[in-house]
Amino acid sequence: MNILYSSRLPIALVILAITAACTGKSKEKHDAAPPPATVVVAEVQQKTVPIYSEFVGQTTADNTVELRARVEGVLQKVYFREGTPVRKGQLLFTIDKRPFAAAVQSAKALAAKAVSDLAQASQRTDVLEAQAQLADAQSTLTRADQDVNRLAPLAKEKAVTEQDLDAAVATQKSARAIVDAKKANLTNLEAAVKYTIERARAEVSASQARVTQAELELSYCNIYAPLSGVIGFLQVDEGNLVGRGDATLLATISASDPLLVDFSVSEIDFLKLTDPKTAGKGAAGKLHFDLLLSDESQHPYQGTFRVLDRTVDPATGTLKAQATFPNPGSYLRPGQFARVRVAVAERENAILVPARAIQEMQGAKTVMIVDAENKVSLRTIKVGDKADKDVVVLEGLTGGERVIVEGMQKVRPGGVVNPTTGATQATAKAGGV
Repeated sequence: MNILYSSRLPIALVILAITAACTGKSKEKHDAAPPPATVVVAEVQQKTVPIYSEFVGQTTADNTVELRARVEGVLQKVYFREGTPVRKGQLLFTIDKRPFAAAVQSAKALAAKAVSDLAQASQRTDVLEAQAQLADAQSTLTRADQDVNRLAPLAKEKAVTEQDLDAAVATQKSARAIVDAKKANLTNLEAAVKYTIERARAEVSASQARVTQAELELSYCNIYAPLSGVIGFLQVDEGNLVGRGDATLLATISASDPLLVDFSVSEIDFLKLTDPKTAGKGAAGKLHFDLLLSDESQHPYQGTFRVLDRTVDPATGTLKAQATFPNPGSYLRPGQFARVRVAVAERENAILVPARAIQEMQGAKTVMIVDAENKVSLRTIKVGDKADKDVVVLEGLTGGERVIVEGMQKVRPGGVVNPTTGATQATAKAGGV
């Protein structure tokens, strides 16, 4: 029994030694300090920068036209695809033409009849006949006058009888009465013919107007694009009756190149924009605008002032303004919300810090500084205007200092961090992939 006990004793000592060693290593690992947190830092810059003003705006089309049915008929054919660009003069709709083509033919037939009636009235046959009858009566009166003038001296000399003279005088009076009657008849006929001709001419004009109207209504059956732009949704399908009672809306076209942006300018910004000493850019009409979209991207084309309202709204203290931007291919559409940015001044030797590095604590603006030993401290700063994605710091920072822009939530003042730049971190991620 003693020999067996003595042989097992060294094995127990070895097991105790191994257990003690493992326990010591575990305790040492547990007591070790965690590694410094990795943060992204940016260096505080000092340089001359433009100072921007930003305004919230909404895009609008340069021109918008509603396409409506101007005649009543069945919508026969649609020649476009919704939401696609169309060019000026492109055929878009056709309304059934047959009733309007028949109306044109009927109007032309009536016009031809009116022209024929005018030609017939212009011949003046009744007037010509009355003129001939008047000339014949005047000739008879002339002969009667000659007979009376010849017989009167002879009657005084008793060369002819008084009876012959009386007969000649009676014939003269009868001839004069006939002449007067023929003149009156001619006057009446001339007035009647003149009226008939004027009425025929009026009917010709009216019939020509009916032809023009009928042709115009026929032309309304083909609806063309009045401008180049993007056409919206179709409001009426093929086969439906349109134009009954009102001009049925068929579709809408918007011309959005150039694209307009409506926004409001405060009185202070208005003074900055229009004062050459403040803006350093000259008159407001020469300023160039940047258009910042809802996804934080920037429109590749700069814009200019188009309209500035004549007066300040006393209720809001703002002016309505409008800028115009090139928009090739109608990439942007009317109705989008965007921000309009314009450089209103320049600040020399400005201290700049990225806007994302600034935190707000109890109304104060703060940043986290990383010193030369990679220790973190909290600094309160006073900020000024915006300069693109940076903010001008008026007090609290100097050029060359490092501020944390990512990972602020992982550190506390007094702690040590592992600082990296955004480019270094992006490279590390790419290498890990």
